[in-house]
Amino acid sequence: MARSSAPGGDLFSAAAEEHLARQAPLAARLRPQRLDDIVGQDELLGPGRPLRVLVESDRLSSVILWGPPGTGKTTLAQVIARHTAKAYEQLSAVSATVKDVRDTVARAEARLGERGQGTILFLDEVHRFNKAQQDALLPSVESGLLVLVGATTENPYFEVNAPLLSRSTLFRLQPLGPEAVATLLRRGLEAEGAEADEEALTHLADRAGGDGRHALTCLEVAVALARARDPGAARPVVTLADAEAALGTKLQRYGRDEHYDVVSAFIKSIRGSDPQAALHYLARMLEAGEDARFIARRLVILASEDVGEADPTSLLVATAAAQAVEYVGLPEAQLNLAQAVVHLATAPKSNRTAVAIWRAREDVRRGVGGEVPVHLRDAHYPGARSLGHGAGYEYPHDDPRGWVPQQYLPDGARDVVYYEPSRHGYEQEIAERMDRLADGGREPAPGDGDRS
Repeated sequence: MARSSAPGGDLFSAAAEEHLARQAPLAARLRPQRLDDIVGQDELLGPGRPLRVLVESDRLSSVILWGPPGTGKTTLAQVIARHTAKAYEQLSAVSATVKDVRDTVARAEARLGERGQGTILFLDEVHRFNKAQQDALLPSVESGLLVLVGATTENPYFEVNAPLLSRSTLFRLQPLGPEAVATLLRRGLEAEGAEADEEALTHLADRAGGDGRHALTCLEVAVALARARDPGAARPVVTLADAEAALGTKLQRYGRDEHYDVVSAFIKSIRGSDPQAALHYLARMLEAGEDARFIARRLVILASEDVGEADPTSLLVATAAAQAVEYVGLPEAQLNLAQAVVHLATAPKSNRTAVAIWRAREDVRRGVGGEVPVHLRDAHYPGARSLGHGAGYEYPHDDPRGWVPQQYLPDGARDVVYYEPSRHGYEQEIAERMDRLADGGREPAPGDGDRS
């Protein structure tokens, strides 16, 4: 593997580099050298997974690595550099100019012409390149002269030019889970010659927000605090107090029991239409490092189970909040979750749709029902009409009312009632509409639709 480097290296510059390496932040000192050392991205880098296969076979084409800070984008690019026979160049979109891009292209052309060697260009913060800079890259990426490895924390569909994006494969890196962060922290303790209480380690991992670099930076501070507290110790021990001081946050007691108790109180507060309590329990979950996706899933379920047709927009709000969690991530997604919680807590409530499907499924399990009525059966395939399928079916759109009275339930369940709308919120209108249909679909008389 060849790298571009400045000429004239000597013993003094080598010694300076070694000194800087020893003084580098813990996250930099622990930067993985091999694919197997990278944690938390098994979907991309596990055995047989697509990105790993491309890297190990040195057949990588241009890619965009998209993910939150501290998920390993730069690390992965540098590991790629160690697996390739191509030259490796690195630019930061924060400081690079169009001239820098053109110089990189010129060097790539020279290598290819002189010794047949390709070039990989790692472009950090690729979303910071303006259109002119991205356009300057495009011909070289399109021709294959440069294999672009771009890294971005922003949605590349919004921030990267469409022609450049279409010539690259997009790989999304996920926030590191607590177990992956804990693995990094244990490596960090070994590198620092320190130990840690399990409670302290768990607190650091839970509060990292999926950012491995942030976790290691906080660990470095915690180890320094532990060493200052006990300067004579061969292996200083990081305590919970050290971890809390390094993070600037106190540990929220949130074990298995607290998890279920707080979630239960959260759901019951929304069901009980108390937005203040609901926001309190939301804050407790977020401060304890609860998975935002778990919270969002509970809100989506509640929107149908406890609000239902009393406010049909609640499901849209909850689903939008869940999408925002995936798109925005914490900490910003706390705003989306809070909005959904307030909407659901203050919405009119009805569990009638939930009760309806529970009743219907219980009937089906008990064998209530029978054959589908003949007039409702599929009559589109050859021979269906000879069996009487569809005979007698009345098409509702042919009736001026848009509705006709006819049997839809099978004979064995002809008179069952599963859904009985409440008189809360929008469900009041549904109830009135169903009443009119039960009355033969008559048009409402003046005043029929008035609400008290």
